[in-house]
Amino acid sequence: MKRDARAYLLEIRENCDLILKFVSNVDLSAYKADELRKSAVERRFIVIGEILSRLKQVDFNLSGHIPDSARIVSFRNILVHGYESISDELVWEVINEHLPALRIRCDELLVGR
Repeated sequence: MKRDARAYLLEIRENCDLILKFVSNVDLSAYKADELRKSAVERRFIVIGEILSRLKQVDFNLSGHIPDSARIVSFRNILVHGYESISDELVWEVINEHLPALRIRCDELLVGR
């Protein structure tokens, strides 16, 4: 049975919320020093990338309404396969510069469906 595309959006939003929860009340320095926190954040980014990859297969048009979807999937692939090239600063930048917009976009798409 094919999953409803809405379920994917809900999962992305949930993972965004978890990442934001994991980094609340910490700065970059504290983030860099906490291996457990970094692992949890990176795991959630991997999940978001995988969800977007699957969403594209289920509803290509909907996935096209998520800005930088391909870049997010690429980020997931780097975290999985090229993890040694990912800096904490890059992950922190993605959290602060891009993650809130992804979460908001998922909310907009959920309301519009």
